[in-house]
Amino acid sequence: MLSLNHLTLRLSSNEESPCLLSEISGEFHRGDFVAIIGPSGCGKSSLLKMIAGIAPGEEEGAILWDGRDLSEEDFKPSEIGYVPQFSIAYEELTVEESVDYSARLRVSGQSSLEREEMVSRLLGEVGMSELRERPVKVLSGGQKRRLALAMELTSSPPILLCDEVTSGLDPQAEDEIVGLLRRVARDGTRLVLSVTHSLKHLQSYDSVLVLFKGVLVYEGKPEHLAHYFRVEDPNLIYAQLESRDAEEWQNSWKKHGTSFKESVGGDRPDMLSCPECGAFSSKRIRYCTHCGGRLVAVKESEVEEIAPAPDIVAPPGMLSQLFTLVGRRYLIFFRSHAQLWLQIGLVFGFPCLVAIFGWNGLPQIRNLSMGLDLNVIQQQKEALDFLRQASSVGSLVSGIIMFEVVLLSLMGANNSGREIASERPIFEKEKLSGLSITAYVGSKIVFLGALAAVQSLWMGYFIHLTCAFPGDLAEQFLFLFLVNAAMTSICLAISSFLHTAEQASLASIYLVGFQLPLSGAVLALPTWLGAMVRPFIAAYWSWSGMLQTLRGERYYDIVNMVIQTGLSASNICLCVLGIHVAVGLVMTFQGCGRTRLE
Repeated sequence: MLSLNHLTLRLSSNEESPCLLSEISGEFHRGDFVAIIGPSGCGKSSLLKMIAGIAPGEEEGAILWDGRDLSEEDFKPSEIGYVPQFSIAYEELTVEESVDYSARLRVSGQSSLEREEMVSRLLGEVGMSELRERPVKVLSGGQKRRLALAMELTSSPPILLCDEVTSGLDPQAEDEIVGLLRRVARDGTRLVLSVTHSLKHLQSYDSVLVLFKGVLVYEGKPEHLAHYFRVEDPNLIYAQLESRDAEEWQNSWKKHGTSFKESVGGDRPDMLSCPECGAFSSKRIRYCTHCGGRLVAVKESEVEEIAPAPDIVAPPGMLSQLFTLVGRRYLIFFRSHAQLWLQIGLVFGFPCLVAIFGWNGLPQIRNLSMGLDLNVIQQQKEALDFLRQASSVGSLVSGIIMFEVVLLSLMGANNSGREIASERPIFEKEKLSGLSITAYVGSKIVFLGALAAVQSLWMGYFIHLTCAFPGDLAEQFLFLFLVNAAMTSICLAISSFLHTAEQASLASIYLVGFQLPLSGAVLALPTWLGAMVRPFIAAYWSWSGMLQTLRGERYYDIVNMVIQTGLSASNICLCVLGIHVAVGLVMTFQGCGRTRLE
């Protein structure tokens, strides 16, 4: 049984902050199909999120599940299912794959055969067996809601929360979803709470909870709604609510609610007691869901044969979830043709842009003859020619390196700028269902790390080959990879904190845009400004480290003649770039730990 005792939700702990919900109470039993209705903005979804433990703000009151105070011991991940309005499946996967991956992430100890049988059974229950091979992106709104329900049922949760799952559907699809939810509740082991503003299917519910401007104005059977609100048709309830203030309706229910329930025959006249443990159950149930004892005083014609309440399902371990997430991410990557071709274009196109400037190799620098037979004017002319040549070559070497660094920074931003923000609703939903944050971030590290390695390796090798670029290729690859990884991790952190993929992508591009001017590679910064910003500019440390790989080459001295910014030692560059990567990942963990389920 779910008990709500005087639930209040404020935006903050300040007593004067807006109150989203006020003094909400009610009791709901397993086997019940409950509607939470009310006009838009009345707090229906906020109440559902309070029950799920994800409501933002300051909470008061108590929520009990089977006598357990959820403020002290929260729902276990497999105890609760949450079906939001938005799709919780990846567009690139098929219907069958979506349910299969959901089971892999939520249910431990299943063999491949057991999981396959469960997926087939659930798809049959929600009427999607014939669509199992169909991609999610071509499903209708109603089909996506049914798929979401199948995904939530993989862990057999005893309480199922549905947030406006019929919103925006055509009448037939709405009828199908309501009928499906009713059947899900009818096995007697599951409580289904459905938020809706529609009054079309009131008679399909066992009880109704009516909210108005954040307060409870009715909680009872749907057939008594019109009588309580003194209207001829339940569809007139919303208009009737506007005739009085919310506080008046709340006080009226507090004063007359109990007596009204008794006058119409009680709240649950069909409740029966189990002789074994004393628990109460509905007449739709033959056996007690607590101890399995047979209920007494129940007519055989009034009950359905049901299975006993399922045991709590344990979620898989972190490593198991990690491998599942990595496999799913690569599958999505290779099926997303636009993303795949973009990556191919970047990997092969950007190095060609760099190589254009040194396609014929780096020019050789002619030495000064230092001949004693030359007069002063000839010596000065030769020295001037040498300086012009050295300046040109030094600028070319420095420019090629910085061009590599900036383009790899841009690749890093493209890799991860949208990575978390674009799938945040799905991630939050999976997190609520028991997904480990460590496994999730770890899967991003594996996928994006491999992507950055391929991009950096090819960039370094291609430039080394086509431009006959000097220096140690392995060391250069390390600096190229680290700047790519640093920008990837920082932009991944940005993606984990911002609300939309567009915001995260824009912020990441701006971050790359600051790399070149603030690195000092083109124009030297004022000493005080350089000291302030340089620790945060990954491009400087990669550029400086790359130049250090030329220390044994003549080009190193030539570059030092033309640049105005001091270089740092290789080990310091490696250390700072490593810190950038680490800071980005730590921030990503923090961003993913914040609840963002809208």
